[in-house]
Amino acid sequence: EKLPKYWFAKLIASYTRRLEAVIAAKGVKVLTTYVNDTGLHYDRYLREVIDFLEKDQHFREKLHNTDMEDIKQGKLAKELDFVGHHVRTKLDELKRQEVNRLRTLIKAKQDAEGGHEMNHKVLLKQFEYMNHMNPHTFEVEDLDKLIQSATNDLENYDKKRHEEFKRYEMMKEHERKEHLKNLDEEHRKDEEQHYEELRKKHADHPKINHPGSQDQLKEVWKESDGLDPNDFDPKTFFKLHDTNGDGYIDEQELEALFTKELEKMYRPNLDEDDMTEMEEERLRMREHVMNEVDTNKDRLVSLEEFLMSTNKKEFLEPDSWETLEQAPTYTDEEMKLFEEQLAQEESNLKQKNSDLQKQKEELERQQENST
Repeated sequence: EKLPKYWFAKLIASYTRRLEAVIAAKGVKVLTTYVNDTGLHYDRYLREVIDFLEKDQHFREKLHNTDMEDIKQGKLAKELDFVGHHVRTKLDELKRQEVNRLRTLIKAKQDAEGGHEMNHKVLLKQFEYMNHMNPHTFEVEDLDKLIQSATNDLENYDKKRHEEFKRYEMMKEHERKEHLKNLDEEHRKDEEQHYEELRKKHADHPKINHPGSQDQLKEVWKESDGLDPNDFDPKTFFKLHDTNGDGYIDEQELEALFTKELEKMYRPNLDEDDMTEMEEERLRMREHVMNEVDTNKDRLVSLEEFLMSTNKKEFLEPDSWETLEQAPTYTDEEMKLFEEQLAQEESNLKQKNSDLQKQKEELERQQENST
């Protein structure tokens, strides 16, 4: 069944692909129900609210006809006053269940931490997607908070992914340098030479077409669609790759277009190719094309936006694409700070271990004295 053309559902769908990519890169096996999760700790609540609101005809029509900016500004939330009584009753029930769920989780966390009082700001952060001062009924403010929280959290998802990747790259380099320190001179030179060989092998790949350019799309047209590049037609291409037929290319469908380019640079099971880096490259490509093509910033590419992009000079004569190996992920200063933090964390851990050992010895001494 096609996803309805409204913001909530499309926004959730666009993040499903990225979660799958992260999971695949780490080689983790999970249930399908988790793969379809947005990654938000209130995901289930968000989905259930959407499902029941869509059951109301008036609200469903508003969802279909309200643009992204109006949704963000809270205009859609006000329509809650016009939904049917049975929907409001169900939303009240969902909110009460969600409040109880959060309270249970917070209590479990407090118990796990030995009953210590939680940070007040951290506590309120858990409730910011609802009006927790009124735990019994779902009001306009609750829908507005839910929309604002989901918008902010999901739109910051890419930023968090980039930060996580930067840390991953710095940790990889840190571990490489630590490994070299433990080798004698001869083996260190061998390892450094091997590292350079792998780096050069990875960089030795066919030309990478600029994402979203005519050359890149024509390659998909030829290699994936099996069509003659001389017969390339943007409108037909759009319809072919709008795989769910809803009239838009979403972020999931867009990222699928880069598979051929990524396969030029990354191959599974080769030492020189890192699949985590491949997913970061995919993310960079998708962000770039969205910035260029998605003119109304609704995280969807309409046919009109797509056709407009094919008339730009950048589509026909793109600059060369700077791949991940050519674009530094972190600065020397960031690496220095990162290693200082690691050293501090290691020092703290050693101190804790030392303190625990002293406590253990003291307890053993007391037991001996008591006997």
